[in-house]
Amino acid sequence: MHIAFTSLRHTMAAALLALTALHMQAQGPWKIDLTCPEEKITLRMDLYDESITVPRMEMFGPMNGYLGGDIYGVWTITSFEIKDNREATLRVSNDLGSETQRITLTQQTDSTWLMRFEGRNVVKRVNGKKLVKIPSSFLMRKDVK
Repeated sequence: MHIAFTSLRHTMAAALLALTALHMQAQGPWKIDLTCPEEKITLRMDLYDESITVPRMEMFGPMNGYLGGDIYGVWTITSFEIKDNREATLRVSNDLGSETQRITLTQQTDSTWLMRFEGRNVVKRVNGKKLVKIPSSFLMRKDVK
């Protein structure tokens, strides 16, 4: 009986360690809210879990995140690749699903990330009565809550 109880304790301890590791991973560098005050653009993302409700797209349930703010529409994260703790590549799609954009995020400091739009930048904003492209790269800052 004592041997079975000890084995159960070891199994429970291993399970607790595994859950703790998963929780630590979920709090890692790719679950974050970023903003660019100059461009008025936000990026909310959780690349560990589909946990983010996208504004005006609630009917689709939680997703990995979105790009929004002073841009035309909401761009949802449709796929991603985590290179390491400092760089990830995102594929975003507009709310109509008609255009996609590849974005590379590279951490510069503890609180800043460089966002680069790869290839032809299709993300735009309304300026007067025209759609104009946003810059192809800019710094994003970690939101402090």
